[in-house]
Amino acid sequence: MKVRNMTEGRPIRLILGIALPLMVGNIFQQLYTVVDASVVGKGIGMSALAALGASDWFNWLFLSAVQGFAQGFTIPMAQAFGADDYDDLRKSVGNAIFLSVITAAVITVLALVLIRPVLQLLETPVEIRPMSTAYLTVLFAGLPVVMAYNLLAGILRALGDGRSPLYAMLVAALVNIALDVLFVIGFGWGVESAAAATVIAQFCSCLFCLWRLRGVEILRLKREDLRIDAVRCRRLMALGLPVSLQNAIIAVGGMIVQRVVNPLGVTFIAGYTATNKLYGVLEVAAISYGYAMSTYAGQNLGAGKIQRIRKGVHAGAITGVITALIIAAMMFLFGRNIVGLFVDHAEANVEEVIRIACQYLWLMSAFLPVLYILHAYRSTLQGMGNTVMPMISGLAEFVMRTGAAILLPSLIGYWGVFYAEVLAWAGADVILLVSYWHIFRQISRRYGGGRDLPDPA
Repeated sequence: MKVRNMTEGRPIRLILGIALPLMVGNIFQQLYTVVDASVVGKGIGMSALAALGASDWFNWLFLSAVQGFAQGFTIPMAQAFGADDYDDLRKSVGNAIFLSVITAAVITVLALVLIRPVLQLLETPVEIRPMSTAYLTVLFAGLPVVMAYNLLAGILRALGDGRSPLYAMLVAALVNIALDVLFVIGFGWGVESAAAATVIAQFCSCLFCLWRLRGVEILRLKREDLRIDAVRCRRLMALGLPVSLQNAIIAVGGMIVQRVVNPLGVTFIAGYTATNKLYGVLEVAAISYGYAMSTYAGQNLGAGKIQRIRKGVHAGAITGVITALIIAAMMFLFGRNIVGLFVDHAEANVEEVIRIACQYLWLMSAFLPVLYILHAYRSTLQGMGNTVMPMISGLAEFVMRTGAAILLPSLIGYWGVFYAEVLAWAGADVILLVSYWHIFRQISRRYGGGRDLPDPA
C-alpha cells in the first residue's frame, strides 16, 4: 500500500485523491445494500422488503455506534502520522485494538438482547416482525466483524491510503451480490440469508484490509505498542465515544420516525424503505469527502499547518455542493426507474409504493447540498480533534427530525415524515458552521494564525 502525506500540495487534489477511491468503494458498499433490498423485495416479496425497512434505523443504531468508535479511535493516528511521530502512531493502534475488542463485545450483546423489545416498542407490524427479528439477529451477531473492518479501514485512511478500502469494498460487493443471489434466489432461503451474505462479505473485506496493513513498515507493532496505556485509552475514548453517541442519537431519532411510519401500513413502509435504501447512494460522495477531509484536517493539524485546513474545507465544501447538485439531477431524471428495481411489479399496490418512494426521493434530492455541507464541516471538526460539537450537531438532528415527524403529519399528512429528514440536516448545519468558525479561530490563534508556517499550496 502507499501512504499519502496531505500536508503538502494542493488541498483539493489531495482531498480528491482520497475521496474518489473511497467514493467508488462506498458505491460498491451501497450497491450490495441496494442488491440486498432488491433481491429480498423481488425474491421474497413486499412484506420482506418492509421487514428490512422496519429494522433499518434500529440496525443503524448499533452499526453506527461501532463505526463511531472506530472513526474516533483513528483521529490521533492521522495527527501522529502528520507529525511524523510513528511511535505515537503505533501505540495508538495498539490501544485502539484493545478498546475495539471490548466495545464490540459490549455493543453486540446489548444489540442482541434488545431486538424483540425494541421491535415491539416501535410497533413493527405483527406480520413482518418475525422476519425483522431474524434479519437483525444475524446482522448483530456480525458486529465484531464490522468493528474490525472499520478500524482497519480507518487506519489505512489515516495514513492517506484511499485505494485499499476501495479494493476491500469491491471484494465485499462481489461476494455479497453473489451470495444474495445464491441464498435467496437459488436456495430460496429467507431474509436472514441476506443478512448472512452481508456479514460474510464484510469479513472478506476485513481480511483484505488486514493483508494490506501487514506491508506497512511503520505499523510493525512491538510488544510495548500493545501495552495498555490508561492515559492513551482515555484519550481514544474521549474521541470515539462522542462520535459513537452522535451516531446513536441520530439513529434514535430515526427510530422515533420509524415509530411514526410503522402504523401507516406495509405499503407505505415499503415505499419509504425503497427510498431509504437509496439514501446511502445519495450520501455516498458526502461520506467519502468527509473521510478525506477528516484525514486532511488531522494530518495538517499534526503538522501545525492551520491555514491549509481552512483552504481544504472551503475547497471540499464547494466540491461537495457541486457533486450534490449532479446527483440530485440524476435522481430527478431516473429516480422512478431506480425505485422500480426494489419491487415486484406483479404485486398489488405496486404503483402506490413507487409513488410514495418517488415523493420522498425527490424531496431529499432537492435539499441534498444541505447534507453535503453537513458532512464537510462535521468531518473537518472531527479531524481537528473536536468530536463534541459534531455530537451536539447530532443532537440538533435528533430534535429537528423527531419534532418534525411527530408534529408535521397532523398538519401536512405523511409529507411531514419526509420533511423531517431535510429539517434534521438543516439543524445540524447551523451548529456545525458556527462551531467550525469558532474552533478554527481558537486553533489559529494558538498557532499564531499559521502565517509563519510553510504552505506550498
